[in-house]
Amino acid sequence: MAGFDFSEDGAVYKIDDERSIIYTLDFFTPIVDNPYDFGAIAAANSLSDVYAMGGSPKLALNIVAFPGDMDIEILGEILRGGSDKVKEAGALLVGGHTITDTEPKYGLSVVGFADNDKLLLNGGGVVGDKLILTKAIGTGIISTGIKSGVIDAEKSKAAAFSMQYLNKYAMEATEGLAHGATDITGFGLMGHLLEMMEAGGTSAVLDYDAIPFFEGVEELVEMRAVPGGTFSNKRHYGDHCELGDLSTEEALPLFDAQTSGGLLLSVPADEVEAILERMKESVETPVAIIGEVVERGDKAIYVKRK
Repeated sequence: MAGFDFSEDGAVYKIDDERSIIYTLDFFTPIVDNPYDFGAIAAANSLSDVYAMGGSPKLALNIVAFPGDMDIEILGEILRGGSDKVKEAGALLVGGHTITDTEPKYGLSVVGFADNDKLLLNGGGVVGDKLILTKAIGTGIISTGIKSGVIDAEKSKAAAFSMQYLNKYAMEATEGLAHGATDITGFGLMGHLLEMMEAGGTSAVLDYDAIPFFEGVEELVEMRAVPGGTFSNKRHYGDHCELGDLSTEEALPLFDAQTSGGLLLSVPADEVEAILERMKESVETPVAIIGEVVERGDKAIYVKRK
């Protein structure tokens, strides 16, 4: 039912007239120093693909690469972080596979279920929908600031919390009313929004002032503490976007390569306020209406200020 065609977050196989299986995997190298946090972030990131398609995770397998000369207790903490997130998701961790490698890597292969009538695809949004974002933008820039030693502990703590936070709660707050969704990861807000607009044959108008960014992102951009993937995203997707009067420094975070970012949801305009209120009551990350879906224009994405 879904695969490569429109860059969906997972593969979907129809079981019967009522249900489908969602299958996905993801893993990466450490982006924070604390091994427990790394495991939790990697697991939340992997589980997120199932939530982005309107499903519920059910089974997970560990994917592990670990150096033979590194303290095995570090691996134990990574796996404990991942296990705790799988339990929080209500899924079962049923094994996995480990190899010896020169650098630690961790993630999950995840199987989830979805009701066929509630399955969410990139192209499900329709003209008139409002766009909700459920986490702040800037984890790639913050992570670069951590590695460079130019960001304080409080700001890095906020990003670490966000990356560990399950998108389960935001998806539950939609009560099955969203038309389309994706999660914001390596291609950044603009790259993943572009995928949605290309799949649906529509365009998006974003309100720049409504987009939540992590505190400190602006200063880090000015210091050039920006990951290479963010610059690559801007080069790759920039021609599809009309950025208005944004400066380069203002525009870069829109393309920031995220890890375990929030959901980007296309929801009916007459339901958006109720959905947003439920999210504000149950979701512990910033949520905001950041734009709307419009008829296809010369560009896929238009960024404006109010």
